[in-house]
Amino acid sequence: MDDHGQIRTEEALESRWEAAPAVVAVIGLQLALAVVSLQLHWKLWGLPWWVWILSVGPETILLVGLVWEPALRTLERIGHRRNVALVLLAIISLANAVALVALIGSLVSGHEKSGGQLLLKGTTIWGTNVIAYGLWFWGFDGGGPIRRRQPDPPPPDFQFPQMENPQLAAPGWHPRLVDYIYISFTNSIAFSPTDAMPLSRWAKLLMLSESGVSAISILLVAARAVNIFK
Repeated sequence: MDDHGQIRTEEALESRWEAAPAVVAVIGLQLALAVVSLQLHWKLWGLPWWVWILSVGPETILLVGLVWEPALRTLERIGHRRNVALVLLAIISLANAVALVALIGSLVSGHEKSGGQLLLKGTTIWGTNVIAYGLWFWGFDGGGPIRRRQPDPPPPDFQFPQMENPQLAAPGWHPRLVDYIYISFTNSIAFSPTDAMPLSRWAKLLMLSESGVSAISILLVAARAVNIFK
């Protein structure tokens, strides 16, 4: 197997065994909140429980297309595999943004009366936010997981400590999805980079927007929940 084939094989394994489970975790969060909302008659800004699963259908279909071998080969043959992956990420991000807007509207209008309910909604939105941004970072840094491993890749969008000190990393080290999830998690908690530094403008803007969403879903929701519990 040549270097290009090895790179594609490694990327396929990373997509199937790291990226796909991350998307499954997002779907699991959405389904869990929908089930709890159905059982406890929770609503979001007056909207029924099933609003949480509106995106589950297309997310599942696109995910199956990216991990089921026959569908994946078809997408690769027609050159749309990356496009399908980007559409999947866009649906996840859009659904989460709509949920965040609805949650803010529910808070402002005074509809949120249960601290536990509010915390679960906020946790779902925040957790989805962390995973979604981690996937965006992974999918675009240095041209994507395939392009950044090829000879003469584009300039990196994130500078990892291992790049500055290669003697501290294993031979052939390169960032994997878990590294980008870690960036996303720490950025959403600390509201600033703590591991890898963003270099490009789009990386800085993505981190800025993630911090904004996290600030709302953590600070605003937590403050209201504490008041309710009092």
